[in-house]
Amino acid sequence: MSQITTLEQLRTLYSQPAPLAAAKDIHHIDKHAKKFIEHSTLLFLSTQNEEGFLDISPRGGDMGFIKVLDENTIAFPDSPGNNRLDTMTNLLVHPHVGILFAVPGIEDVVRIKGTATLHIDDEIREKCLDGKHTPKLVIKVKISSLIFHCPKAFIISKIWKSDSYCHRDFLPSLLQIIKDQQVEKAQKS
Repeated sequence: MSQITTLEQLRTLYSQPAPLAAAKDIHHIDKHAKKFIEHSTLLFLSTQNEEGFLDISPRGGDMGFIKVLDENTIAFPDSPGNNRLDTMTNLLVHPHVGILFAVPGIEDVVRIKGTATLHIDDEIREKCLDGKHTPKLVIKVKISSLIFHCPKAFIISKIWKSDSYCHRDFLPSLLQIIKDQQVEKAQKS
């Protein structure tokens, strides 16, 4: 049997985590996480749709676009996008989220789990500007778990090393990719 189906089978392949790694998640935003989140210009927001499938949506902004409201709550603007509303629709059905925060040039990341809500009141929208613009709505997340995550993936991938960057010319434009996919989809139906 090659498929792993139990925790016991999985644990035979891996050592137990070191005590510090096993105990590193906290249930609030401490002073270090607050600084990191406030310096983050990019986050990846994981949500779940009504069928149970997960989506991950990148969100970006200037340093400070993510607001730490208190030791348990963050907020950030919903920036204009493609208007599919995948993330917002998912949050209405399943409010639990996972978020990974990145700071350019820093290889550590912060991960949180929490419960998200959508807000349109003027006070929070004016606090969470999208650049210089007031967003249509703000996503608030109440933190249930937070950890600083090791930098190994960012180190191995060399994501912040400009000499490892790919030139865009190996792919057509995003618009062309989407057009090609639509043609292929029509041909298959």
